[in-house]
Amino acid sequence: MTRAVFDVQKYAVLLLICLVAAGCSSTADKPSPTGENMAEVKNSLVLAVGPEPEEGFDPTAGWGRYGSPLFQSTLLKRNNELAITGDLALGYEVSADGKHWTVKLREDARFSDGEAVTAEDVKFTFETAAGGGSVIDLTNMASVSAPDKFTVEFELKEPQSTFVSQLVATGIVPQHAYSAGYANKPVGSGPYVLVQWDKGQQVIAEANPYYYGDKPRFKKLALLFLSEDAAFAAAKAGEVDIAYIPATFSTQQVPGMRLETARTVDNRGIAFPYVKAGEQTAEGYPVGNDVTADIAIRKAINIAVDRKALVEGVLEGHGTPAYTIVDGLPWWNESSRFADGNLEDARAILGQGGWSDQDGDGIVEKDGLSASFHLLYPANDVIRQSLAIAVADRVKSIGIEIIVEGKSWSDIDRLKHAHAVVWGWGSQDPMEMYNVYSSKYRGAGYYNTNYYSNAAVDEWMDKALRAGSEQEAAGYWKKAQWDGKTGLSMAGDAPWAWLVNIDHLYLVKEQLHIGKQRIHPHGHGWPVTDNIEEWDWMP
Repeated sequence: MTRAVFDVQKYAVLLLICLVAAGCSSTADKPSPTGENMAEVKNSLVLAVGPEPEEGFDPTAGWGRYGSPLFQSTLLKRNNELAITGDLALGYEVSADGKHWTVKLREDARFSDGEAVTAEDVKFTFETAAGGGSVIDLTNMASVSAPDKFTVEFELKEPQSTFVSQLVATGIVPQHAYSAGYANKPVGSGPYVLVQWDKGQQVIAEANPYYYGDKPRFKKLALLFLSEDAAFAAAKAGEVDIAYIPATFSTQQVPGMRLETARTVDNRGIAFPYVKAGEQTAEGYPVGNDVTADIAIRKAINIAVDRKALVEGVLEGHGTPAYTIVDGLPWWNESSRFADGNLEDARAILGQGGWSDQDGDGIVEKDGLSASFHLLYPANDVIRQSLAIAVADRVKSIGIEIIVEGKSWSDIDRLKHAHAVVWGWGSQDPMEMYNVYSSKYRGAGYYNTNYYSNAAVDEWMDKALRAGSEQEAAGYWKKAQWDGKTGLSMAGDAPWAWLVNIDHLYLVKEQLHIGKQRIHPHGHGWPVTDNIEEWDWMP
């Protein structure tokens, strides 16, 4: 794949615009101080840490789902151990039947325009999100009310332990300052205020003077929207304080910067069509695959793949083997981990399943069906391409032929139910596991594309949803993965072959300290800024 060429002159102009418009400098505020007074004057940062949110900065439309909304604050948040703590909310209570949630707000919170954050704003936010048809799933919310200025009450149709994740992920917007153009000029109660958005180039932000939490050390931020190549070039030129980079650049030393690694559940895995061919979607797209519908094929591939080798070879060592969609999270069943990379065991699984090379062509067959199928990946994604090729090469030796093809997203959308696909997921919300594996979501958009279904798994996940707390629900989520008899993991039905969790890599100026990074979700947002109030500059 051809990489974008970084235009140094163009970037220099962009940086100059940033410096003039916002007073931001990455190398130091001029003149460059030395010694102990550096900490006193370094009050701005230049960051290249993630993609531009093309839809803007409206939490009711999904902004902030994969990282801190930055300009807004949420009712609750997760700490470094992913436990729930308060943010705008002082606390919350759930009724015995799990349907009535009462949230008490702090009384000192203000939006960046100085207006108080009230229960009416929370009510407005959730009603707007529920009616907007966005990625925020509030279909189980029957109503939300504000009985007094600082109390919010949610009524759910059915108990839902994961509703707490909606309180963690949904930034609160002001009713008085919300309009059709809000996504471009957001007003919020987060640690920073968006003051300028040059689309396609950068966002300039300043510290929110009304922020109720720990005041961020840095008064100004310039967030540049650069390709990974351009971000790395900017880091080498000394023009950014922190840059997100791909693993391919991780071995190159950049003077004055260190490499910071954040563990993630930003996973990549293969979804195998779970049912046999013959069905069609309402749009007429094919569903099912006779080869991958056979559990022996799915399990053999899972066992044959050497995940540690994928981490070393494709990710330059910057990642971890993936066994489920929720590795390392509080609801992960660690028993889903298994010994992989064993080709002899993989061949034995195929043999026990009735697959053998009957005609000597190197591909095993069963009942006249050859073990051959297509594996699709987005054509512009180098990591998924490399993973797909590596898996195909690996399983060739056990008699399975995988035909690897890069496709456009529109093509994948038509073919995703009948062909295996390399997908990427990863969230701090257990609801993502439900969406990907529940029978309810078979063929629903990008959820459960492989038409997986297991009544026992559905029952465990439904029990998790109806649990009285996230802690109680964790036990049921674990049983959905493997309950000793069945489950959605490799020990059970193996509808997926999870491959790797991708570390998020950042080049960081030596003087910049970004605190302890919690497990990052999928890389759609700016998760590294979740704890930006902890960031400091120490000469």
